[in-house]
Amino acid sequence: MDPSVENNVRAVRRSKEEKKVLKRQIKASHTLLKHEGISTTSQPTKSLVVANGGLGNGVSREELSAVLKEMGELETLIMHPHKPYAFVTYRSEECARKAHVHLNGEKLQCGGNSVTLYLSFVDSVTCEEEASVPLPEGLVLVEDFVSPEEEAQLLAAIDWSSANDDITAQKALKHRRVKHYGFEFRYDNNNVDKDKPLPAGIPQECLPALELCVRNKHINIMPDQLTVNQYESGQGIPPHVDTHSAFEDTIMSLSLGAQTVMEFRHPDGRLVPVVLPGRSLLVMKGESRYLWTHGITPRKFDTVPACDPQSPALTPPDVRTHSNLTLSKRGTRTSLTFRKIRHEPCRCAFPSACDSQGAPSTSPPSPPSLPRCHDDAAQLEEEYVHRVYDAIASHFSSTRHSPWPQVCHFLSSLPPGSVLADVGCGNGKYLGVSTEVGCDRSSALIQICAERGFQAFVSDALSVPLRSATCDACISIAVIHHFSTQERRLAAVRELVRLLKPGGRALIYVWAFEQEYNKQRSKYLKEQNKEHPENHSPINKASEDSHRPVDNIQDVSKVTDGKLSVHTNRTSFNTQDLLVPWHLKEGKRQGEEESGEGVKKEKRKEKSKKSSGNSCSADSSSSSTRSDCNPDPCPGFDSNMTPGSVQETSDATHSPDSKPSPSDDSAHNTTSAPKSESSPVPVFHRYYHVFQQGELELLCGQVAGVKVQSSYHDQGNWCVILEKDSIEMN
Repeated sequence: MDPSVENNVRAVRRSKEEKKVLKRQIKASHTLLKHEGISTTSQPTKSLVVANGGLGNGVSREELSAVLKEMGELETLIMHPHKPYAFVTYRSEECARKAHVHLNGEKLQCGGNSVTLYLSFVDSVTCEEEASVPLPEGLVLVEDFVSPEEEAQLLAAIDWSSANDDITAQKALKHRRVKHYGFEFRYDNNNVDKDKPLPAGIPQECLPALELCVRNKHINIMPDQLTVNQYESGQGIPPHVDTHSAFEDTIMSLSLGAQTVMEFRHPDGRLVPVVLPGRSLLVMKGESRYLWTHGITPRKFDTVPACDPQSPALTPPDVRTHSNLTLSKRGTRTSLTFRKIRHEPCRCAFPSACDSQGAPSTSPPSPPSLPRCHDDAAQLEEEYVHRVYDAIASHFSSTRHSPWPQVCHFLSSLPPGSVLADVGCGNGKYLGVSTEVGCDRSSALIQICAERGFQAFVSDALSVPLRSATCDACISIAVIHHFSTQERRLAAVRELVRLLKPGGRALIYVWAFEQEYNKQRSKYLKEQNKEHPENHSPINKASEDSHRPVDNIQDVSKVTDGKLSVHTNRTSFNTQDLLVPWHLKEGKRQGEEESGEGVKKEKRKEKSKKSSGNSCSADSSSSSTRSDCNPDPCPGFDSNMTPGSVQETSDATHSPDSKPSPSDDSAHNTTSAPKSESSPVPVFHRYYHVFQQGELELLCGQVAGVKVQSSYHDQGNWCVILEKDSIEMN
């Protein structure tokens, strides 16, 4: 090819690519303004916003800073937690111009992922520091408590090769290893047998560290029990309080190896995340030991303060008070938890959490009654919906990953640029399909969304903080069946309609009372009958040939003695209002009660792994009932990063160790059933109102200004598509 012609071709190609980058940069700017209120400017300044360059996209401060510094000296770099963007200010406007020209559309490799950066000028950057949150009363963190040499000696003293369980009660669990010294902590009753000490006492190698604890007055008496836990990346412990009757006041945990973030939560909702560096000692006394729960969220990356040599050495590492944050990749962490056996009943000042003073035991509570008023309903949903999803969020999220084909079809049928809202977005399963913003009542599930870079916020489905008539479409997937009265279910539909623009559409899914439709059993029932054919029970049927009139809904919501019944998983429903168990344990069926989630074969799992997180599965068997759609991770940013690749929970979330169990190293109280590695695992109960055929249409028909466009049955769920009147009626 003639050199001049070749140069012209290259120029044309370059021009097309530049136009493509410019188009995506403009789209990113619009998205920032729409979702974050960030205004960009076409006039060059020293400051830029970097779309896709945030912690929420899995970009660490070190990785982004290295690229930005190639363009010139930085003045500030601000990265907010869980956000898919960052702000950078250069020393000069010339450097900012250079970055704007050379970095727009550039791909940044972050570990095994790739993101595409889009930069826009901003007039100014403000960083409002959150108010400092003090550590819980009685909590002390001592960094560098042992030296690297002492750390190595302590790790070497833990002999994992031993197979003699009688000496250290060593257990090789599926996703962690545990040893006990002095006394074995029993997982079946969350306590210790104080009359049966183990042959192996606390290793001699621990004595220097314990003597230092005595000298520094962290303890006034030597402990006689040690639990050693080893956690790999991606594993964690649900929030819990150490059992009061088992151990004395002070509990000490020595972290060896990789650092992690432990979250302390007060009963009033206060949350204090604390970074636990390697070789640090955590001392829990008084209120922090007896009242606050502590736990570690299962994930592979933590958001932590970046190293700052100018920071005071004794500043508590509270991740909420820093603007200069970064990502910390988790590694193997070994914790040594030292305790003193208690031989008398606990007489602490926190009886509400004390098993010695009549706090709720670990036996399953009596089933609740159907609500009789609004307050009863709100309390029932708080205890049997909201708290449960917060407790099981990680495990629940690990079972919800394949979008439903019918939901995807609805979303793909909407015109480009439609404003969409997912009310009840769960863990972000529909990320990238179309949804732009999502909300959910569970703060734990929203936290998972945030860790994946999704645009989502905490909100009750009865009161969504969005303006009326702002959405072209809404979806509510497996949400309304969690409301415990007809009035509240109707209010939830009205709230969806309020959000819609005239002519807008809403898709609603609820669990069906009839688990057989048109002579086809739902996969929810099929799997039960494959595994337990002797339990084959009469099926609640619905047939297109014998469609029951919607004005003749039968009353099957009666309960025994006014109490809700506990449903037997994978059997037909006998009542409409019931409690459905969730078993917090890995297994073929565990945690997969609804609509065939988890029925997928291994080849389907592999297919899912290979496909993009933004795609919809064509296999309807991969559906899950509370699938809960999700917002776009960074709408309009054209990210090349696979959603959920950072801070994603690992397979550890399926393990017995992900249940509330001896704390990150210690024992606890929960309202779940007693548990052990060989005894029943924690069982949580979620409230459901399963809908009869025609009931959902009747419910929606009570809302003015909207019509049922279509309705259908999808794998054990009743579904409707609503359309709001084009001209709103006054």
